[in-house]
Amino acid sequence: MSEPSSMVAPAAPAQALSWRQVLRVVRENPLQLWTEAAYEQEYEVQGFLGRKRFLLNAPDAIQQVLVREAGHFRRTAASIRLLRPFVGQGLLLSEGALWRRERRLIAPTLAPRALPPLMAEAARAIGAAETRLAAAAGGEVDLLAAMQDLSLEIAGRTMFSVATDAFAGEMRRLFIEASERLSRPDLLDLVLPIGVPSPRDLARFWFRRRWVRLIGRIIAAREQSAIKAGAGTDLYDLLRAALSAEGKAGARLLRDEVATMLIAGHETTALTLFWSALLLAAHPEVQARIAAEASPLDLGPEGAAASLEQLPYTRAVVSEALRLYPPAAAIVRQAITEQQVGDLVIPRGALVFVSPWVLHRHRRLWAAPTRFDPERFLPGAPPIGRFAYLPFGTGPRVCVGAQFALAEATLVLASLFRRFEVARTDSAPVVPVSLVTTQPNRAPPFRLRLRR
Repeated sequence: MSEPSSMVAPAAPAQALSWRQVLRVVRENPLQLWTEAAYEQEYEVQGFLGRKRFLLNAPDAIQQVLVREAGHFRRTAASIRLLRPFVGQGLLLSEGALWRRERRLIAPTLAPRALPPLMAEAARAIGAAETRLAAAAGGEVDLLAAMQDLSLEIAGRTMFSVATDAFAGEMRRLFIEASERLSRPDLLDLVLPIGVPSPRDLARFWFRRRWVRLIGRIIAAREQSAIKAGAGTDLYDLLRAALSAEGKAGARLLRDEVATMLIAGHETTALTLFWSALLLAAHPEVQARIAAEASPLDLGPEGAAASLEQLPYTRAVVSEALRLYPPAAAIVRQAITEQQVGDLVIPRGALVFVSPWVLHRHRRLWAAPTRFDPERFLPGAPPIGRFAYLPFGTGPRVCVGAQFALAEATLVLASLFRRFEVARTDSAPVVPVSLVTTQPNRAPPFRLRLRR
């Protein structure tokens, strides 16, 4: 199998870019930041306005920066600027004691042992989505929007026990607006310290006011919703109980955590499902194999969790889609002090990149790296190289909901492709673009046909 010709990976430059070219690429598509040689080397070093940037591909170097000595590297001002309008002081951006406290609260609610009731709620949302898609079968369908709505509904139901269908359209519009207007950094975003506002920070401030109002309405809906039997143990209740004694500060932090979990819990999963569907539309034989694997299983609320272990091929498809189109194309850190990383001396203040986009397509780490091949993730396949596969990051900052996201995406694909055959209705290229997440440059139309 090959990556479909209608899915075009941005071309890597032959040599390092000038500072003007770097600015253009960072604004248009940072997937083109690193040279063609970077996909074969253990590291690449580039310069930008007198400051060095290091791309690390060697496993030991990645482990040192993201795991063993993570405390010597911090988030960059630019990444904080891009994320803060969405998540405030939520888990993604918090530090120190606050981060440890938040993670202790959130991690158990998304751990593997907590999956059965979460998958039951996910199955109910998937069933409703199947009904909507069946009504649209035969016509053109925007699967990107459909997967965004479904993932948001699953996130709302599983973590906060609230239906989000009334908020999905507005959330999608705000996210698109921010991605297009505010998530493309300019020169001042890149060079100013976080304590010095950039001109675009004013626009981000006004966006955040609108975003916070939307999250406030979702919280109000949660507070007004009927308390179901056994409630009081979802993520919202745990967070509210932990922060209740902190007054207004606790209310603000609760709002930021709800926003963080909704964004992290739905946007990246929706994109994984979209890229999976785009790959599968070009490979009907893979669709048929998913359908055959899923057809004898109970994927409804009662049987969904138990059936996950019987979907190894479907899970492998999800893993391969995450390899080719990782939700976060780059992990960027800034050295707090001078560091020796392997043979490299990384100066204080230098930027260090670990790019899942590059790692997952690295020619020395993967056989036929641009080929779509789910079988590389099946049980019994050759083991994946250490730190060669990082769709959820690694180290202390590894995604707290990784297992939940994998289970959710596997269940959605198994359910949808058991019921539908999916095809593209056009052949125009779809290009991945790295903004906050790895997004398509457009939402191509699909056609669904009920599977016999």
